[in-house]
Amino acid sequence: MTMIVTNTPAPDLALTNLAYCSPSDLRNFSVPGSKLFLALVGDTFVLHNAHDSIRGGCIALNAIQRRHARVSAGDTISVSRFIPPDNFNLALLTLELEFVKKGTKSEQVDAALLSQQLKKRFIGQVMTAGQRVSFEYHGNNYIFTVNQAVVEGREKSNALERGMISSDTYFVFEAPNASGIKIVNQREATSSKIFRQKEFNLQSLGIGGLSAEFADIFRRAFASRVFPAHVTNKLGIKHVKGMLLYGPPGTGKTLMARQIGKMLNGREPKIVNGPEVLSKFVGETEKNVRDLFADAENDQRSRGDESDLHVIIFDEIDAICKSRGSTRDGTGVHDSIVNQLLTKIDGVESLNNVLLIGMTNRKDLLDEALLRPGRLEVQVEISLPDETGRLQILQIHTNKMKENSFLAPDVSLQELGMCVSGVCLQGFVFVLFIFVSAAARTKNYSGAELEGVVKSAVSFALNRQLSLDDLTKPVDEESIKVTMEDFLNALQEIIPSFGASTDDLERCRLNGMVECGNRHAHIYQRAMLLVEQVKVSRGSPLVTCLLEGPSGSGKTALAATVGIDSDFPYVKIVSAESMIGLHESSKCAQIVKVVFEDAYKSQLSIIILDDIERLLEYVAIGPRFSNLISQTLLVLLKRLPPKGKSILVMGTTSEVGFLESIGICDAFSVTYHVPTLRTDDAKKVLEQLNVFAEKDINAAAEALNDVKLLVTYFFGYLS
Repeated sequence: MTMIVTNTPAPDLALTNLAYCSPSDLRNFSVPGSKLFLALVGDTFVLHNAHDSIRGGCIALNAIQRRHARVSAGDTISVSRFIPPDNFNLALLTLELEFVKKGTKSEQVDAALLSQQLKKRFIGQVMTAGQRVSFEYHGNNYIFTVNQAVVEGREKSNALERGMISSDTYFVFEAPNASGIKIVNQREATSSKIFRQKEFNLQSLGIGGLSAEFADIFRRAFASRVFPAHVTNKLGIKHVKGMLLYGPPGTGKTLMARQIGKMLNGREPKIVNGPEVLSKFVGETEKNVRDLFADAENDQRSRGDESDLHVIIFDEIDAICKSRGSTRDGTGVHDSIVNQLLTKIDGVESLNNVLLIGMTNRKDLLDEALLRPGRLEVQVEISLPDETGRLQILQIHTNKMKENSFLAPDVSLQELGMCVSGVCLQGFVFVLFIFVSAAARTKNYSGAELEGVVKSAVSFALNRQLSLDDLTKPVDEESIKVTMEDFLNALQEIIPSFGASTDDLERCRLNGMVECGNRHAHIYQRAMLLVEQVKVSRGSPLVTCLLEGPSGSGKTALAATVGIDSDFPYVKIVSAESMIGLHESSKCAQIVKVVFEDAYKSQLSIIILDDIERLLEYVAIGPRFSNLISQTLLVLLKRLPPKGKSILVMGTTSEVGFLESIGICDAFSVTYHVPTLRTDDAKKVLEQLNVFAEKDINAAAEALNDVKLLVTYFFGYLS
């Protein structure tokens, strides 16, 4: 019905938050099956009550209600009966307090007592997000604004937040800084405004495969900040002030930090690229660092524990926070930056309202003082995604395609995720061979590389719609479909930078592997048992194996085959040919950083040290070799990988006597001798090569008795 707006009959009734009408009109708003009378006024708020002085057809609203409904006395407004749905009681009501008259002297409000008073006064009333209500408390007139109204058992949605106050409703009070109101004794509050939403869906934020890492970050860096200050004070702990996200490039470190910044309430995060802080003017760099913390210092000085959280995000922090003394530029600027940061984070006047987030893929370059507790103490490795993570990332990057019907029906992201993990799906014969060829190269894709796969697949789909003869030809949007074949082609085009060196391994066995006798088969089986041991045994994080035998007997091909058949995410072969022109120190750095340190980032890894004597620069005359490289290998062959990582190191050599003399052989757990071919073995090889007439195979095998496997291959192909 439409009613005429009039003023509230008495000043004290203006503080009840009720709308008043005549007793006869009130009957129109009765809720069936209850004693309630609820009226929805202008689709903005729900009010109810009767007063004898109100004429029929009129509704009395106080000044705040009229302002909220945007009406004046004498205007008409629509009013209808409101029937509350089931489960309509409010679980949480967040109210922002202010004085009716601005400039009122400062008042301290006890949250527990005020909660009791409001619950008694407004129980049974319906509150709507955005609604403003006036009330009197201890002689002062206040207004509260409903900032949040959470109904019991209801998930967050885009619907209007509205519910009824019950005896179980929990009140959370807030007050603007300039209001003059200080809220105390809000001890029961177990939530905080630090985050903008109550729950997190990482996929909706564009983060895939990092659920465990986010949970770790939340527990260590934010859990203490969610609780009120008095709780952490009683526990006697300080908030975490810094965390470091590190890991290979493209794994989502910057994305994670950016989204954490967006999820936080209060001040906008300051995002700083490491090199931007540097300046050519003396003292300017240190001033730039101080300026980053200036707002946080002023906020803490004026508001204390009520201060907002100030987030400073340092991208590529290794560019400015290298170990002190490691940079010899003559200026000492890098050392000064580290000193200035240490002072601000954990100095004499340390701040408790700052969270510094650093990101790097070179954690080893950072100054150790930055990494101790009290500074960047939460260190989370953002590593390559697992199979579930890869599926989530692919879903994130293809969501819009799917929503707009650009994704062909034959595309199965689950199937593609399995392909990315290197597993060939049984039953899908039509793509089986493509999967087999791509499987060894598609295990360790980072999030950025998976995004590149999606972009590449889209480029194949778009290219089908274009004609280079006429680029102005109209494009039929309906015919654009990204197919499974596009994704498989993209996997051939986008190769992960971190993973198994499939091409290098295949080069070690260009002509493939053929059966060459029980002795070689036995060695292969024993080597695969070592692979299984590394994969399943928690007590064997490091296993080393040396294959020794005459040159050309198939040691390298055998090691490469084990690496390919292992299906490990990381397989790397180290050979002398990849280090031509490098000095001793450079070779050591290459072996340590590019090979072993990268292997430690993967759960399962295989490293093949091919022709160890060549790596050591051994020559028979003298004899002489590189002691620096030999000592490096001795250390690495005995160094256990980080916790949770397992590694198999395979070495090959044709100079086992030399390696024994310098102690390298003792560093390997097990040594297998790879023999030359006997007549029977050579015969088997020649039969499989199928290059001799059947009558000539026996004679050829006799001629090749006890020769090297490589000569057998070569002779067979020449024939």
